[in-house]
Order: sequence, then C-alpha cells, then structure tokens
Amino acid sequence: MNKKLYRSNTQKMLTGVCGGIAEYFNTDVSLIRLITVIVCLLFGPGILIYIAAAIIIPERTDGDIYDADYRDYEGK
Repeated sequence: MNKKLYRSNTQKMLTGVCGGIAEYFNTDVSLIRLITVIVCLLFGPGILIYIAAAIIIPERTDGDIYDADYRDYEGK
C-alpha cells in the first residue's frame, strides 16, 4: 500500500493536521497533539509550521482509507 500524508477528516480539532500525522505513523492522536503544543510553546516558528502544514497537506477524501480506520472493528 502506498502511504500518503493527509489531513484527517475524523480525528480533527482544528484542521486535522495532527490527526493526519497520527494516522500516517499509526500512533495515538493525543500524543501528536501534545508534541505539537510543546513545540509551538517552546519554539517560535512551531505555529508557523503548523499553519503551513494545514495549507500544504491535502485533506483526505472518502476514497483514501487507512488501516487504522478498521482497527477498532477487527480487534487488531
């Protein structure tokens, strides 16, 4: 399967950037959000990087489905 980075439609609070990164790396979205907040608070350009990612990373369409979407249903 060819993995691509998309903004998430299902795990989004603002733009879906953190949810998309969590889906791409198959990790917990809360961990990615926590790391994002820490980076934005400690480093000035962190918020600019987040805004750039929100503009550059495309939003996932219905046809682009990750295995993580089915993990809860299959019990994996």
